[in-house]
Amino acid sequence: MISRQTIKYSLRDLRKKKARSFLTVLSIFIGIATIFIFISFGLGLYDYIEELTGGSSADKVMIQPKGGTFAAFESNVKFTDDDLEAIERVAGVYSVSGTYFRTVEIESQDERLYTLLISYDPKIPLVIEMSNIEIEKGRELSPGKKEVVLGYNYMVDGKIFSRGLKLNQNIEINGEDIKIAGFYGSVGNPQDDAQVYTSNSYMEEFYPNETLSYGWIVAKVDINNVEGTTEKIEKALRNERNLDEGKEDFSVQSFGDMLEGFSSALNAVIGFIILIALISVLVSAVNTANTMITSVLERIKEIGVIKSIGARNSDIFGIFLFESGFLGFVAGVIGVLIGWGFSAVGGLVLDSLGYGFLQPSFPIWLFVVCIAFATITGAISGVWPAINASRINPVDALRYE
Repeated sequence: MISRQTIKYSLRDLRKKKARSFLTVLSIFIGIATIFIFISFGLGLYDYIEELTGGSSADKVMIQPKGGTFAAFESNVKFTDDDLEAIERVAGVYSVSGTYFRTVEIESQDERLYTLLISYDPKIPLVIEMSNIEIEKGRELSPGKKEVVLGYNYMVDGKIFSRGLKLNQNIEINGEDIKIAGFYGSVGNPQDDAQVYTSNSYMEEFYPNETLSYGWIVAKVDINNVEGTTEKIEKALRNERNLDEGKEDFSVQSFGDMLEGFSSALNAVIGFIILIALISVLVSAVNTANTMITSVLERIKEIGVIKSIGARNSDIFGIFLFESGFLGFVAGVIGVLIGWGFSAVGGLVLDSLGYGFLQPSFPIWLFVVCIAFATITGAISGVWPAINASRINPVDALRYE
C-alpha cells in the first residue's frame, strides 16, 4: 500500500524535474490521443452501420453486376424485366423493383455540372427504403410525372449551386426543364446528397430511343430467412440467364452482408492504425523506464538516507512505482482531452464538408479505458527501476558519489 507520505514525496520530486516529467508525459499522451481519435471515429462508423442494419434495410437484398456497387455504372451486364419476374416468383420474396442509372448534365442559374440520375418505381420504392433516406421538403415522386426529387445539397446555398433551389422550381436536365417535387434529407456524404431521382416510367420517356436496363435490382424478402431466400434468388437468376454455377455475372447480397463486409474492412483499417499507436505507446513506456532508471541513479544517496531513517524496501518501491504510474495517469488524461478535442473538431469539419456520417462517438468507457491503459503502462514501465531502487543497500548508497 502506497502511503500518503510516499505520494507527497513523489509529487515533490516530479515537480523538481519538470522538464523530464513533461517529456515523459509527452511521449505517452501522443500515442493515447492517437488511439482515442481513431477508436472514437471507428465507434461512430459502427454506430452508423448499426443504425442502417436495424432500419428498414434489414429485409432487403440487392442484385447487381459482379464486381460491386460501382460496377452497376460501367458494366455490360444488363438486367431486364424477365429477371425481375424470375426473382418475384421466388418463395420468400415479397416485392422486387429495378433501378436505372444515367449520368446527366444539370443546369440552373447558368451553372452546369454532371451528376447521377437514379430512377425507381415510386409504388415500390425499395432502393429508397434501403438507403434509409426520407423526404426533407416537398413530397415523393408520382409515377410517370415529369418531375424529380433532389438530394439534400441542392437546397443549400453554395453546396452545389450558388443559390439553393426551391420546391416547384424547374431544373434543366440534359436540356429539358423538369419540376422539382421535393428534396431528400441529408445522407451524410456529398456524392449521395448531390444525386437526382425520378420515376422509372419517366426515365423511359426521357430516353425514348434507348433500351434501358436495370443497374440494380432490389428485393424485399422474408426477414426470418434472408440467407435462404438469397440462395434461391441466385439459383432462379442462374436459370433465367442460362448460367452455370460459379459462372454468374451478377452478385446477390443482403444489405446485412454488404454492411458486414464493410465492417470487416473497417476492423482491419482501425486495427492496423491502433497497432501503430500501440507501438508508439510501447516506445513511450521504454522512455518512461529509462527516465525512472535515471531518477534512481541520481537519487542513490537520497535513497540511502531515507532507508537509514527507517524506510522499508516497500516504501522505496512505492515511491518509484507511484511516480511512473502518476506520469502515465497524467499522460492519459491529457491524451484523452487532446484526442477528444481533435475528434470533436474533426467531426464538425467533416459535417461542414458534407460527410455527416463520419462522426465520432464518445462513450464514457473510452475515456476510462484510455486513461487506465496509460496509467498501467506507466506503472509497468516503472516496476523494474522501482525494484532496483528498493534493493539498494543503505550503507553502499551513503558512500555513493
